[in-house]
This record gives sequence, structure tokens and C-alpha cells, in this order.
Amino acid sequence: MSSAARPALPIVAVLAFDQISAFHLAVPCAVFGEAQAGVPAFDVRVCAAEPGRLRSTAGFALQPDFGLAVLRRADIVIVPSWRDPGEAVPAALLKALQAAHRRGAQIVGLCLGAYVLAEAGLLAGCRATTHWAYAQDFARRFPQIAVEVDVLYIEEGQVLTSAGTAAGIDACLHLLRRRCGSQLANSVARRLVVPPHRQGGQAQYIEQAVPLRARESKLSALLDEVRAKLDQPHSLDSLAARALMSRRSFTRHFQQLTGSTVGEWLLRERLSYCQRLLEGGDQSVEVVAAQAGFGSAASLRLHFHKAFAVSPSAWRRSFRAA
Repeated sequence: MSSAARPALPIVAVLAFDQISAFHLAVPCAVFGEAQAGVPAFDVRVCAAEPGRLRSTAGFALQPDFGLAVLRRADIVIVPSWRDPGEAVPAALLKALQAAHRRGAQIVGLCLGAYVLAEAGLLAGCRATTHWAYAQDFARRFPQIAVEVDVLYIEEGQVLTSAGTAAGIDACLHLLRRRCGSQLANSVARRLVVPPHRQGGQAQYIEQAVPLRARESKLSALLDEVRAKLDQPHSLDSLAARALMSRRSFTRHFQQLTGSTVGEWLLRERLSYCQRLLEGGDQSVEVVAAQAGFGSAASLRLHFHKAFAVSPSAWRRSFRAA
């Protein structure tokens, strides 16, 4: 097929603005913009709501080639952050986002970009997340939005929001998985040297009054052992005994290290393992359930649907089709 006959690539519009963080801008460009095996999968276009050269917080300037008009045809629109949550969002940008949303484009707000999507009215009645340090302010300003601070990203229909900074990588890889399947997403993750699918939340990154000590490093080794044997039964009591700690002490150190309870952490790890098994193998749901420690296919289906709103079989079909 000649280059002229190739179908048009999906357009990813990434919003730049004055005083943008270079890292925030680079994340979606790195995930969606670099060709795989010499063949691009997306047409990434950096655009701006304001004319002229834009300054970055890193001390260099950039001048995007596109204005907001690109949002009229974009398949994915990404707001990689926002320079000041207290600053009003330009009306032209709000209107462009609303129009893109109405015609069915995927709208993404990474980190403080959730403020922009909220100002545009795209998150009303939905769940959303943002950087943990701004979560209380976000919830106060937008009481109609259910803010969840202990997650890395949330997808509500065609709108996706992420937690702070590096969680934008997780959100973009998730969207890439949805669009193109796990094989491409895993390839991009390997190139970026990041986990292809990081379970957990940003609670573990919230500032703690007590610093991590050597005890926590020992717990990390224990958790690695548990991950390698998810098919076996594990409980708070069994893990505390292996760590030579009381239930109370183990619970406190575990919460500090992971930001969750033992039960919550085990469920996330088992679901993550199920995703990998479903995407990369042909085992039956019953076998996957047993290997991940769910005990029965019914239990797996219950927890999987609650976490991802689809069945294990539908998840497998979705990524195989992609």
C-alpha cells in the first residue's frame, strides 16, 4: 500500500500553555508520538490556546504548530496539566473541549489538567482524580465531582483523569492498551523502562510523618515473595507471622509502605495478574482464577467486574481484538 493510500492515523491533540512543565508535556508525546518499528500509530499534534512562543518551567521555550482548531478533528484530546489551579481557564479552550466531548472524542486530564476538565463541566456527576496535594481543594471547588485520591487514574466513559506527575504515564499507557492492545502498550512501557500496568494508588506517595526504615525494605521483599505465589492463601495473620511482627505493628507498617490494607493490596495484585494472564494466554477463566488465588471462576468474575466493569472474557476479547 502506498503512503498516499494509507488510512489517516488517529489524531492525538496535546495542549501546551505558557509555563508548562516539560515533563507533563513529554509524557503523552512519548507514549503516543514515537513510532513503533518505524510505523507511527498516532498523529500527535501539540496545540495551544494562546499564540506565540510559550515558556516552559524548565527554562526553554516552544512554539506549537497548531491552535485549538485541531481539537475539532482530534480523536484524543489531552490536557497534560495546568499552570495554576486558581487561574480561570480561557473561555475558548473550555468551548473547544466541550465541542470535542460532544462529538465523542476521548478527553484526558493529567494531574492538574483535571481542573480544566472540571471547569469545562465534563466531570459533573463523575468520579475523578488529580494530584493528591490538590485533592481537598478540588473537592471543595467541585462538590458535584466524586474525588478519589487513592488511585493512579480513573476512566469514566470518554473522560480520563490521572493523579499527579508520573501517574500520567500510567494513564496514557492504559489508554494505549484500550486503543491498541497490550502488546503495543507493553512495548512502549519497555522502551520507557516503566511497568506496563502499575496497580496501586497515589496514597503511598502522600507525605508521611514517619520515614520508611529498614523494616519497610524487609516488607518489600516479603511482598515480592507473595506476588510470586499469588495462587497460595495469604492473610494478615500469615504475613505478620512471616514478618515476625504483631498484627497491629504489621498493619501499621504495611499501610505506610503500600497505602492500603493487606486485603486491598492482595486483591489489586491478583487482579493485575489476571489481566496479564488473560491478555497473554489461552487458559480458561477457571484456570486463571486458580493461578491468581481467587479460588473459583465465580469469585474472579465478581471481583473483576467490580474493578473493571467488564467480565474476564470480555477483557480478553477486547485486547485480542485490539
